[in-house]
Amino acid sequence: MAVLPIHITGNPVLHARASEVTEFDAGLATLVADMYETMAAAPGVGLAAPQLGVPLRLFVFNWTDDDEKLWRGVAINPELWISPTPTGEADEESESEGCLSIPGERFPLRRAELAILRGVDLDRQPFEIKAEGWLARIFQHEFDHLDGVLYVDRLEHKHARTAAKTIRKNGWGVPDLSWTPGVDDLEA
Repeated sequence: MAVLPIHITGNPVLHARASEVTEFDAGLATLVADMYETMAAAPGVGLAAPQLGVPLRLFVFNWTDDDEKLWRGVAINPELWISPTPTGEADEESESEGCLSIPGERFPLRRAELAILRGVDLDRQPFEIKAEGWLARIFQHEFDHLDGVLYVDRLEHKHARTAAKTIRKNGWGVPDLSWTPGVDDLEA
């Protein structure tokens, strides 16, 4: 297992739809192991393959809910159904999100409270997870990555402006920028 560099916003792979996974081989297993390692080192609660420069439809997640239940897995070629997103302004305290591809920044974003994630694991075994709250948010965030959407693309206007200024100030938004957890002095 290895900690891999995480691409920063502006890299074309982050802004394009990823391709379906067709090869379930040792290379895929190694990629997934490296994704878990990189996510843990960042630290993060989810990581999509495009964030590592791999344009494939898969993501890993690792989160413990309020009941101390661990939700850890890989979603390959996932499908996601969500409940309607609530209207109104996002709460900066309870609805702020961060992203390993926009390290160290957090902005409020409304997300659907309920989600159903379907996919397959490394053994091609199908699964379905009914999620609510933060787990549903994690699934929506990571699924967006597979479609080339970053959470800042969904922000309300005032927060989108602040995010755009922050991205420019950091020199992001251009191709070929990345950071490596545990090596570079960035925090997600």
